[in-house]
Amino acid sequence: MTATDNALGCLALTLALHIASLANADPSLPPFYEAVTKMKAEGKLGEVIKKERVTTPIPNAEAWRIAYISSDMANKKTISTGMVIAPTGNAPTDGRPIISWAHGTTGTAQNCGPSQVENPAVPLNEYFLVSGNSWTDYGVPALAEFIKAGYVVVASDYQGLGGGGKHQYQLSATQARDSIDAIRAAGSLKEAGAARKSIIYGWSQGAGAAIAAASSPEYIAREGTAFDGIKVEGFVAMAPPFFRAIAPQGALTDASAHAMISGTLKSFSNSVNNFNHFAMTIWASQAAYPGKLKLTDVFTDDGAQFIDTIMSNKCVHSASDTLNYTYGDGFAELVRPDIGNAKAFAETLIASAGPDEKPVAPVIIFWGTKDIVVPPVMHKIYREHMCRLGGNVTRIQLAGDKTHFATPAASQPLYLPWIADRLAERPAPDGCAAELVQD
Repeated sequence: MTATDNALGCLALTLALHIASLANADPSLPPFYEAVTKMKAEGKLGEVIKKERVTTPIPNAEAWRIAYISSDMANKKTISTGMVIAPTGNAPTDGRPIISWAHGTTGTAQNCGPSQVENPAVPLNEYFLVSGNSWTDYGVPALAEFIKAGYVVVASDYQGLGGGGKHQYQLSATQARDSIDAIRAAGSLKEAGAARKSIIYGWSQGAGAAIAAASSPEYIAREGTAFDGIKVEGFVAMAPPFFRAIAPQGALTDASAHAMISGTLKSFSNSVNNFNHFAMTIWASQAAYPGKLKLTDVFTDDGAQFIDTIMSNKCVHSASDTLNYTYGDGFAELVRPDIGNAKAFAETLIASAGPDEKPVAPVIIFWGTKDIVVPPVMHKIYREHMCRLGGNVTRIQLAGDKTHFATPAASQPLYLPWIADRLAERPAPDGCAAELVQD
């Protein structure tokens, strides 16, 4: 190592410690969300505790920002924000089906909720695509098509992304509850004219939420909510993560848990962007179980302070940029050489996949061969496991070399008729019969 390398390394460390020493002031929020963060998580599941109208360019549609009551995987009441978009005019006597959208990764800070952008009630707009026009992903896939079909659409931001508290990123069981309670929230909004028949569809982080929701019959069937009796007819998952796929075989031991966490770290250390996702997941896990897990179990003291600062204040892309600017390829020095409490972290990640039960309704998965964000083996193992439990899970490889970020648009022509069939209660084909490849 040259003297220049040493100097640059010292400069990077000095910058990191300076940034980490700053107070973790919450980012500023629009007035709607600022008010929500001061509210208490009290009320029925799905109860709308605040709403405001927003404009939408979708023809014959009206929209609202909402804040509603949900709960996390530890059964703690939370507040989630989001939006509802519904057709204008009188609803049919039997109501309008509800489509619950579960979004992909946007970050962990309070200002990372997609409904916070100036014009949120639009079709999906992705940051990484040429057409992206914002610092974040926002909007809802197939929104105009769903409104034209007469459906109500609800899109949760998830807890911790505008409603107070710390976001439990990649803890799919929590985002599953947010997506289920979003259906209750939309149903309780009388202006929407919603029915109890519904669908949950999601991409990436939200796809994990969709499949976790599929295995949550008890939570779906809960009574005493703001809108009892919901019936989810199907689940669409575009490139879903499934942490139970990386669980060790047999009983979880200290050694196997350490191998699981170390292996996960290794697989996510091939780039700053992927390491950022690992750091977000660890930060979210200790946020969910603060008495059980600590950032310093995985990161050095300085690294933990640095990670906490950026995850509390930055959304996903700016967090990656800060990691890259401050550490470059040296981000591994943030991690302890002797990761501690691995068994508790492993238990949390495994449990985050949701109950180990067969899906309550058909599931369809879409994936691309060029996906380097969510390893396709995760949802391959998910399908095989749920088929053994008696579920009906279809898995379709999209035509061509589709990346993670191309998946939503490429899937849309396939999931729209599938959703229409499920809402019409037509029998679903046996998805466990064979793996499918799009023509």
